[in-house]
Amino acid sequence: MAKIDEVARAAGVSISTVSYALSGKRPVSAETRRRIQWAVHELGYSPNAGARMLAGSQTNIFALSEPLRADSHAPSHMSFMHAMTVAARRKEYDMLLLTDEDASAGMKRVAASGLVDAILVLDVAPDDARVEIARASATPTIFVGIPNDDEGLVCVDLDFERASIEAVDRLADAGHRAVGLIGGSERAYEKSNFPARVRAAVRQRATERGLTAEAVASGAVVVDRHDVRRSVRRFVDSGVTGIVLHAPEEVLQVVLAELGALGKSIPADISIVSVGSSFDTDAQPTPIDSIPLVPQSSCELAVDLAIELIAGRPVASGLHLIAPTYLDRGSVAAPPSS
Repeated sequence: MAKIDEVARAAGVSISTVSYALSGKRPVSAETRRRIQWAVHELGYSPNAGARMLAGSQTNIFALSEPLRADSHAPSHMSFMHAMTVAARRKEYDMLLLTDEDASAGMKRVAASGLVDAILVLDVAPDDARVEIARASATPTIFVGIPNDDEGLVCVDLDFERASIEAVDRLADAGHRAVGLIGGSERAYEKSNFPARVRAAVRQRATERGLTAEAVASGAVVVDRHDVRRSVRRFVDSGVTGIVLHAPEEVLQVVLAELGALGKSIPADISIVSVGSSFDTDAQPTPIDSIPLVPQSSCELAVDLAIELIAGRPVASGLHLIAPTYLDRGSVAAPPSS
């Protein structure tokens, strides 16, 4: 089946011009429309989707591409799926879930079918196959997450870089000179777009502030409690007094338990800041400062942008970043030596 980029090349226009001509959302010259219609006919481009768009009708359905894998962190994924569904219903949209592990196959089918008005993409990988599908489709697509190659895409996310900088600055301003980052599993750094961004930003900001920084993962494929405990002990032995946590709730629980076993108190001995947490750090036995990742914020913005695109209103491609909010729970103080 022909793709929209092939239609664009045959007609000698851009992909966006083809989309506008088929949807009728923006004016296109008669000659340009004629060339596009000829290319659609000659190439057999999505006849059902084309007919629907030419008729100007809508389905009031979003597709949500969220591959569920065996190693997925279910609580985080489910919180985003729920938040996206709620945001869609507030706009009177239903949701078609695409949860197959092969994320690109389902997205290709939906993009070519004309069954949905827009596609919302979750669990974005650094090298995500869905990027090229989005570029080749006339269906508006919003990514919640940032792939390595984001040119021409509309992406929504927490500003993880700014959040990481804020975490390091809080520790540096309190007088800490050695910090440690405890992240998720090594697999998470390969499969998700944001862990590596946090790690890079923490390292860079620590260097800028004259701090030493060490980053560790909390397991190979999934969280390994023994790895977490070993990392905490190594940090304490090497003089780390400030910890940045970017990991699931169970990792924080192990960190708190191990520090307690070592006789270390928070924040008198060790300060902790959680970056991008989607759980309530105030509900822990020891409340922890956090810069939370709020699924509702990302999902509501993604739905709003999708609605704008469906209506034919201009939306800037690129990154739509949500400013981080620091929640002070009293877990950062001056290190013991200060």
